[in-house]
Amino acid sequence: MSSAAACNATRWLSIVGIGEDGADGLSPLARRLVASASLVVGGARHLELARSLISGERLAWPSPLHLAFDEIAARRGKAVVVLASGDPFNYGVGKQLVERFAAEEMLCLPQPSSFSLAAARLGWSLQDVAQISLHGRALEGIIRHLSPRARIVALCWDGSTPKKLAVLLSSRGMGHSRLTVLEAMGGPQERVRRAIAKEFDLTDIGALTTIAIEVVADPDAPIISLAPGLPDDLFEHDGQLTKREIRAVTLSALAPRPGELLWDVGLGAGSIAIEWLLRHPSLRAVGIEARQDRADRAARNAIALGTPDLRIIVGSAPAALNDLEWPDVVFIGGGISDEGVFETIWSRLNPAGRLVANAVSLEGEARLTELFHKHGGELVRVAVAHVRPIGTMHGWKPAMPVTQWRVTKP
Repeated sequence: MSSAAACNATRWLSIVGIGEDGADGLSPLARRLVASASLVVGGARHLELARSLISGERLAWPSPLHLAFDEIAARRGKAVVVLASGDPFNYGVGKQLVERFAAEEMLCLPQPSSFSLAAARLGWSLQDVAQISLHGRALEGIIRHLSPRARIVALCWDGSTPKKLAVLLSSRGMGHSRLTVLEAMGGPQERVRRAIAKEFDLTDIGALTTIAIEVVADPDAPIISLAPGLPDDLFEHDGQLTKREIRAVTLSALAPRPGELLWDVGLGAGSIAIEWLLRHPSLRAVGIEARQDRADRAARNAIALGTPDLRIIVGSAPAALNDLEWPDVVFIGGGISDEGVFETIWSRLNPAGRLVANAVSLEGEARLTELFHKHGGELVRVAVAHVRPIGTMHGWKPAMPVTQWRVTKP
């Protein structure tokens, strides 16, 4: 008892993971914390699961969520418990709470996550499984994970998600993929059902559902490679596209690192920003494009290639850059010679940030040369040629060479 009291005195905010087995599945310490709390916060379902233990005030999550955080903050120093599904720091409310309250004020008692429960049911090793959440996120975010023999465990948005995933898989030549729908895991209503994507006929699927996917791909199914430089024909474009080989060199120069934000100025078909986002799920990108039709095209490409989180701003630089979070990395694919564009970008690029600019015109190359002499960095010319038919024979047809400037801000 003294141990629990000591924990709660210094860590007044307890985050208690609760499963489908409710209060019966909680440890003695977790039960004690819930029973002694002056305020217990959680979803209506969580509060009902722990109803027998709660003696203090109950607060169901309001909308917007920060209203509950204000109520919690008003009781700082008193015993407050937040109930959350499974592991609160695995796609749970823990992330939002730690943004508002110090970790030293919290005591977290997690339960097995839905990912862990699903893996246990299927005999899968979690380190070999892609773990994603589709709750509150675009379904197309799963596309980047779809490759032959891949195993994926996904948290569903609602009961309609499994059917939508089956349709998506079938449309991409993966209709033979095996789906396992796991509902209410760990509780008395647990149910596990299986189906093949193209034959999916499961109904009456609960909202609290996890789905496991074993990907089976047809030979011609479109697969998103891990390497930079995706085939050009995967992108819808009007000719305004950084071509495959140049794109691979450009991504290498941009050198993505986890958590970084990219500005892609002169977005075009969106290929650079999309491939940037594909390098790591923590990366972010904002594309700036003056033409609405190209912005719409880039948005369609982002969805088709599994990066629906690409943010697109329609407008011309430098005006369109106002009010944007300052970037860690910038790619300028067009407009480097326009008045004020470079100066505005350079002033907002974070210290030690990287900038890469490509040019094909003499005027653009002259501008890059001028900036190279002023700011240093590295100036590179990239030339690519492809074999093309010449009558009954073949020969090399060179593409326009690209001048690339790479620089790191002091």
